[in-house]
Amino acid sequence: MIYLDYSATTPIGFEVLDTYNRTSKDFFGNPNSLHELGTKARNLMNSATKQIAEIFNIQDTEITYTNGATASNNLALIGIAMKYHQKGKHIIVSKLEHPSIYAICDYLSSIGFEISYVNNDHEGLIDFDDLKNLIREDTILVSICAVNSETGVRQPLKMIRQIIKKENPNTIIHSDMTQGVGKVSVNLHDVDLATFTSHKIYGPKGIGLLYKNNNINITPILYGSGKSNILNPGTPPVPLIVAFSKALRLATVDLEKRERFVERLNQKIVDALSKYEGVMINKTKYSIPHILNISLRNIKSETFLHALEEYEVYLSTNTACSSGNTSTSIMAIYDDKVRASSTLRISLSHLTTTDEINKFINYFDQIYRKLSGLHNTNE
Repeated sequence: MIYLDYSATTPIGFEVLDTYNRTSKDFFGNPNSLHELGTKARNLMNSATKQIAEIFNIQDTEITYTNGATASNNLALIGIAMKYHQKGKHIIVSKLEHPSIYAICDYLSSIGFEISYVNNDHEGLIDFDDLKNLIREDTILVSICAVNSETGVRQPLKMIRQIIKKENPNTIIHSDMTQGVGKVSVNLHDVDLATFTSHKIYGPKGIGLLYKNNNINITPILYGSGKSNILNPGTPPVPLIVAFSKALRLATVDLEKRERFVERLNQKIVDALSKYEGVMINKTKYSIPHILNISLRNIKSETFLHALEEYEVYLSTNTACSSGNTSTSIMAIYDDKVRASSTLRISLSHLTTTDEINKFINYFDQIYRKLSGLHNTNE
């Protein structure tokens, strides 16, 4: 098997799974309980939270656990909208967001909020002038992802923050950092709210978090019991939280070294696929190496994807949450419907081997020649 869909999800790491299993066995008490078993579980959870806070140089009180990035995005955007709607109902997002952001914006638009979509340039970077012009006195929130999930374009969040705060110091900044954490360095202090999840960094599924600066208040969108998490009430999943912390510690080690290795793999694929007339490389100078997007002329991406499956090679058409749809990200950068309607996303990891890439290139060539021949015959 050759797995090239790491941006959709990652396999859980052995050490992380071991941590989850041991925690499940030895710390099964409800951390909301007052007895010894509850206290034991709560202390371990608090220790894991402090470790995450240390990794990102934030306060442990600024961490809210959720069941994943989509839940965190909902809590961030809807929570801010509900809290600050009396100050304004204007929200700005980019055209390069994860589908969950657009679904939330559609909901907020349906209840009276105004959503503006900031433009980007041909390299995928946010158009700073357009962003500046869009910000108003009633702009309560701007949400811009750190790394685009389809093209890997990385946004300069520090510069974006400076622009936003200069135009309106009261505007709150959120970033979906799901595709950035564990791949490249991120600074949570560049934003007021940040989202990411465990299963993208070799951790278990079902656990994510929202970073919320202590100076920011948001309205809960869920209500229930449990004092340990006001913004996401209920029984905290201690084994998932502890495993998440372990995964984060492992994922943030040797980031630069791992990134250089992945860059070599990325370039190897680009060099090989660039020779095909019907292959377009959707990569800009701001794309991180872990995500490589291509478009196919005259071949349906789903057909190519399933052909690769015959060789046990697995990748995506675009994001896992919008598979088969026209890529909004490719449209935003290239303004080309043909290009955006037949994309493949190859996502790499430091676990990917050179041998796997060599085999993938060989299988790609066989399938491309076959499918191109079929197309030419039909003409």
